[in-house]
Amino acid sequence: MTNQPYGGGYGYGAQEPPRTPYQQPQSQPQAWPGQGYDDPYADQQHTQQWQGQTWETQMQPPVVAAEETSYLPPQGVAPVASAAPVHIPEPAPVAAAEPEPEYGPATLAGNARITDAQRARAEGRSPVIEPGMQPAVLTAVLGLLLAGGAALGTYALLVPLVVLQGVTAAGWFRLNGMWPARQGIALGFLGALVADAAMLLSDRSPGVILGTLGVWVLLSLVLQLRSHADPDERMYGLMATVVAAALAIAAGGYLAADSDAVVVGAVAVAAATVVRALPVATAASVVIALAAAAGAGYAVGGMTSDGALLGAGAAVCALIGHRAASYDYPSRFVHFTAGVALPLAAAGPVVYTLGRMFG
Repeated sequence: MTNQPYGGGYGYGAQEPPRTPYQQPQSQPQAWPGQGYDDPYADQQHTQQWQGQTWETQMQPPVVAAEETSYLPPQGVAPVASAAPVHIPEPAPVAAAEPEPEYGPATLAGNARITDAQRARAEGRSPVIEPGMQPAVLTAVLGLLLAGGAALGTYALLVPLVVLQGVTAAGWFRLNGMWPARQGIALGFLGALVADAAMLLSDRSPGVILGTLGVWVLLSLVLQLRSHADPDERMYGLMATVVAAALAIAAGGYLAADSDAVVVGAVAVAAATVVRALPVATAASVVIALAAAAGAGYAVGGMTSDGALLGAGAAVCALIGHRAASYDYPSRFVHFTAGVALPLAAAGPVVYTLGRMFG
């Protein structure tokens, strides 16, 4: 038996190895209150018994793509410093939400936010749709009413003329896509009524047409300047109001013209509009319409060349108004307002001018 106590990891009866002068005894770990005593050589025992995969293969996180980890924070592994800087791709920029425009770009496949005219241009088609036969018949009826009213007297002519002026103002605003535009339509129509009343009071003097038009341009300008809309919208509204008033007031040329000139001009416009609506090629229909208007003017104007020339001149203006009402895929409502009224309204000043020239 030896006097050395057993334990301490050397076994029963084992001798303690001799110590060198510089070797100090290892201190035993002190247990903390509330914890059990741990074997100081437990980590050595675990190290000897640990077999299989090491920490580097078992605890290493799986290798994934850089795009998947670019948005994630570090997951427990300290980054390793390297000589070359590591390039981390920036996240894809997210487009800011923008309000959708009223009309998008024209596409061949179609888009709900584009107009029919834009789609027609993108597909290589013409953006022009002519009013057709029904509006042409209404134009002819209104023209015949003007001719009959002029043959009966001034006040009989005034009734269809007022209808023509009202439809002209409404049709021009609708043709420009501004509907409802009650104030602009009312302003243009009111200008036409003022011009008609001034002509009746002045024994149908044509000078009041120009005076009324100047006053209405100034009035339209003042009203648009007081608008709270955007500058572009105000300018667009100003132009539409001025043109609508100008066309409605200019139609009063029928009232200022001689009654015989009104009869010839209105009949010629009616004939030209109906012929133009026939299913014929555009160039051919224009020539035929002018010839029909000249023939109608010649027949109604007492078989004279003056009547033919007056009819042809009125037909030229009527075809211009017809073309304006056909522009940019107009709606059915445009065809039954601007398509009906513009041919007659555009011919009003020419009927007065040529009537004075030919006596």
